Amino acid sequence: MFEKSTWIRLPRNVVVGHGVRRRAVEVVADLHLEGRPLLITSPTPKRIAADPIAEAFREVGIEPTLVTIETASFGAVERVTEAAEREDVSFLVGVGGGKPIDIAKMASDHLGIGFLSVPTAASHDGIVSSRGSVPEGDSRHSVAAEPPLAVIADTEVLAEAPWELTTAGCADIISNYTAVMDWRLAHRLKDAEYSEYAAALSEMTAEILVDNADLIRPGLEESAWVVTKALVSSGVAMSIAGSSRPASGAEHLFSHQLDTLAPGVALHGHQVGVGAIMTAYLHGGDRGIWREIRAALESIDAPTTAAALGVDGETVVEALATCHEIRDRYTILGDGMEREAAREVARRTGVVE
Repeated sequence: MFEKSTWIRLPRNVVVGHGVRRRAVEVVADLHLEGRPLLITSPTPKRIAADPIAEAFREVGIEPTLVTIETASFGAVERVTEAAEREDVSFLVGVGGGKPIDIAKMASDHLGIGFLSVPTAASHDGIVSSRGSVPEGDSRHSVAAEPPLAVIADTEVLAEAPWELTTAGCADIISNYTAVMDWRLAHRLKDAEYSEYAAALSEMTAEILVDNADLIRPGLEESAWVVTKALVSSGVAMSIAGSSRPASGAEHLFSHQLDTLAPGVALHGHQVGVGAIMTAYLHGGDRGIWREIRAALESIDAPTTAAALGVDGETVVEALATCHEIRDRYTILGDGMEREAAREVARRTGVVE
């Protein structure tokens, strides 16, 4: 008897394009959401997007509550949760980069109410995924959460975001290549649960960015359009898989370890991009696609070396040699690398001199 089943949670509406932040009230009406919203944002996104969205709600007779956060933390999640319960709100709206959206995502999961994702920077695929990431001390915790009911991605705003945030988002997507390689390897060797559909979608998303890397340029809404759609596709792949596997392999373990060894030095997307160069080499050696990954990252001005990340070579070697300890997830790193082997991989790929 066939007993397999799955439950895939996806956003109902994905609205991408010029000026679409002005359609937030319309999107809420289409979702049949009623009552007051709570907007979660941070200082710069508040001025750019959250305040105009709040005013749009007021124009239709709805007074929103607004919480501004400075840093992502479990304390911030608790603060948002308490505000939502105190103000008797019906849904949440995360407006900003990764921090406000992750906080909104985790708070909505705790409260059992829906949330909308309104990114102001295309910096990572968390804008649509079913996982939230919050730092605690020198480490970062990734936890399961509900995906947004809708995504409202205004390319007018995204194109004006700092260029390094967009390149970080591109690098995060390009690293899907190695995440899927690791996932297939875990499926073959450890019988890890695997979705061909989710893997193919994730891989195709990475290919789109690699093939169009020379078209991704600062200040262009067309670039913001391509990157945002890729980020949405990556998040959908994770929702289909029911895990972060389609977009998180050894390259993400490497990034998480760098967060511990050199906290706050580089952006997450840039770190996983460099990690993808090295782990792609481990998968294929000189015949692998690591050179294509490196060339694509160089084309969009993303870091490809330890120096460009702002960390020293030995820190990169240490992170690569020890990051398998972070999580019980089988990758190409297996049970770890000897430091000399890690140093050789970093040297051969040009990550360190």
